[in-house]
Amino acid sequence: MAPNFLIDGPARAKCSILLAHGAGAPMDSPAMNAIAKSLAEAGFRVARFEFDYMASRRTSSGRKPPPRAETLKPEYVVAIAALKAGGPLIIGGKSMGGRVASMIADERHAAGLLCLGYPFHPVGKPTQLRTAHLADLKTPALIVQGTRDPFGTREEVATYELSKAIEILWLEDGDHDLRPRKAVSGFSMADHLKTMAAAAAGWASAVIPTGAERSEA
Repeated sequence: MAPNFLIDGPARAKCSILLAHGAGAPMDSPAMNAIAKSLAEAGFRVARFEFDYMASRRTSSGRKPPPRAETLKPEYVVAIAALKAGGPLIIGGKSMGGRVASMIADERHAAGLLCLGYPFHPVGKPTQLRTAHLADLKTPALIVQGTRDPFGTREEVATYELSKAIEILWLEDGDHDLRPRKAVSGFSMADHLKTMAAAAAGWASAVIPTGAERSEA
């Protein structure tokens, strides 16, 4: 079944971003709304979609738990096809959504990969890494991570073997939603979202050739 999309940003943007949600919150959560708005204001066309288990929560009395990330890859591929992006397409998402996108980025020849709060390991289980496929990633990638994200702190990530195609933007004192404690860091959530969006725009300009044709993704 083709997904429903939430679209933000200019219809004739030079580049589109397809974002999937995290494991526990829908595509229109406050965090996802704020992320999409910031990226749209930076000039991207941003499309959001939901995996079937999350979409079913809107109509079903039951609450389906998130399945294993690996099993969601086909749904992400369907979303790419359904979006029919008219230019270069960056794929990604928040937490689990970004992880799923990272698993298919190379095979779909995505123009780029944008992960917002990558879940490098389960909370409290730093030895259970979810990074094996990231060592050989060829797709240009930007991971935006808070320095106190319990799914992977700056100190932990520094020890991982990651592809040279991956750039990491660290947001001071940000948690898994990239939210800082202003009293501690001096930064607000709005500050971090603005930094994230500006960095994403600069990164996309650098990794996507001018005049690039539509991505095979």
